[in-house]
Amino acid sequence: MQFSYIGPQIESVLGWSADSWISAQDWAERIHEEDRENVVNFCISQSRDGIDHEADYRALTSDGGYVWIRDVVHVVRNEQGEVEALIGFMFDISERKKTEARLIDMQRELEALSFKDGLTGVANRRMFDSVMELEWENARRNKRPLALIMVDIDYFKQYNDCYGHIQGDHCLQRVAKALASAATRSRDFCARFGGEEFMLVLPETDEGSAAKVAERCRSLIFKEQIAHAQSQVSQILTISMGVGAIIPAAGDDISSFIDGVDRCLYRAKLRGRNCIASED
Repeated sequence: MQFSYIGPQIESVLGWSADSWISAQDWAERIHEEDRENVVNFCISQSRDGIDHEADYRALTSDGGYVWIRDVVHVVRNEQGEVEALIGFMFDISERKKTEARLIDMQRELEALSFKDGLTGVANRRMFDSVMELEWENARRNKRPLALIMVDIDYFKQYNDCYGHIQGDHCLQRVAKALASAATRSRDFCARFGGEEFMLVLPETDEGSAAKVAERCRSLIFKEQIAHAQSQVSQILTISMGVGAIIPAAGDDISSFIDGVDRCLYRAKLRGRNCIASED
């Protein structure tokens, strides 16, 4: 466990002089404390078993900083096949690690964007499907109610025709922000379902409580005071909503439940819009 030779290049990599590396203990103590135990245990076990190996870790520099190192170790055996020595090469892989970190951050950002509606900033249909499936399974397993509110902006086509699509996009953004603020608990979830339709998923919520959230949605949209001269129900923008709740059982189907809430929304439209409808 003693070093017989240390190349002078070590000083340009870590700042420690070659003669400061006496034993394996010096090597271990210069490994970042968060990496030390795993790296040391791995390298010792591989060396004892006579297996060539590699390890990545953060190594302490003489000025107190850290450099990412890749240690490549070759096991040397004697004529009897016993492990006699280890020959190791240290490579500074700091730049590679920085690149990897940037790639990981970019991947996470792209993943987040893939679940976000590009216009409104709320979750998109893909994310809704994932969250709905997860909450459905949680509700079924725990025998707890799950509520869903389907929201549609009244006469949105006429809004676009009157004010133009740029203003229509701005309207969708304001509606999305208002609806998202109506979902106040940590697991409450708001998504753009498509076009001018939005969904609110409310875990552990019965139909009565969901109706109250729907009323809050109407109130928040009213407070926005978005002019809508072409609406047939009001001079300001309004919404229609379908509300449903269920304690899913083994034979229940998530698509059928969503279709049922969609039918509630259709009834709200038949009743003149700017209202809430639920299962009779």
